[in-house]
Amino acid sequence: MTDGLNKANARICVWGAGAIGGIIGAHLARAGQDTLLVDAANDHVEQIARKGLTIEGPNGEFSVDVPAITPDQLNEKLDLVLLAVKSQHTAGACSLIRQYLAPNGYIVSCQNGLNEPVIADAVGQERTVGAFVNFAGDYLEPGRIRYGLRGTVAIGELHGAITPRLEELQRCLRLFEPDALISTNIMGYLWGKAAYGAILTASALTHATIADFVASPKRRALLKELAQEVLDVALAEGVSPLGFDMFEPTAFIARDDLAMDASLDALAFFNRGTGKSHSGIWRDLAVRKRKTEVAAQFRPIEQIAHRHGLQLPIFGALVGFIEDIEDARRDQGEGVADELCLRLEGLARLNAVAN
Repeated sequence: MTDGLNKANARICVWGAGAIGGIIGAHLARAGQDTLLVDAANDHVEQIARKGLTIEGPNGEFSVDVPAITPDQLNEKLDLVLLAVKSQHTAGACSLIRQYLAPNGYIVSCQNGLNEPVIADAVGQERTVGAFVNFAGDYLEPGRIRYGLRGTVAIGELHGAITPRLEELQRCLRLFEPDALISTNIMGYLWGKAAYGAILTASALTHATIADFVASPKRRALLKELAQEVLDVALAEGVSPLGFDMFEPTAFIARDDLAMDASLDALAFFNRGTGKSHSGIWRDLAVRKRKTEVAAQFRPIEQIAHRHGLQLPIFGALVGFIEDIEDARRDQGEGVADELCLRLEGLARLNAVAN
């Protein structure tokens, strides 16, 4: 295996300059790292070219000049690509990136969801690096992004080894997040994030803040069930889910009510009073009025569950409800979350009778 990025200050390409990629790319550029932003939104690229990229929020405000282009303007080989597009755009982005990837180049999935297999199918597992990002950000308008909350950043090889390219990548990412770490179990982080992602997605059914939704006693049974269903799939896959930023998968795996409540209380506190009150899923539904990445993130989990003979009745219903909101078959609000909770209560009654 090649080491990938192996020359001083080699250019890093951030493909997708929205909330995740824009925040990372801006911090790298401000620190002096040669950085190129690639984004499909012409107005975003044009604004960055004219006035730079502006980051604002409780973690500090700054603007930085950084090269930004659209994919059709790319005309160079890429040593390292930090991929930060929405999950549903992963395959399309990789088909473009593959044409420009240098012989020793590789792609790092700085995304939400389990996108590493999609990337590996496109460019090969040896050219794919996993990454876990849990910081919070929002794309506000062209050239302007809010960085709302620091969170865990981790990278890892899919086979679990620690390689020279990981060590070099860690040095680069620490220009953005000083505590960025290398993990020998990156899939453990990603499956943990999938369970937490189900909780965040449930909050997007309503207009409540993440903190208020997670803290609500009437939503606790729903949140526990969602996390448990996802983590059961992870265990069936042979993955050991990892905790992060107040989320403790072991509590949900053990069905320990006290520990689950403690983790959810801590998550509510973690998300309260930050620069990001609502999830990106909520923002897509309520503000940007566009399709979310829920189906692209979560339908593959349902497929994996089916392969293992597992049922995901509430998780599957959540995905369907989000799709209904996207297609205007349901209205976003407390009522749709209540409906999902009632479905869980009905399932619990059926299970009680069966047992």
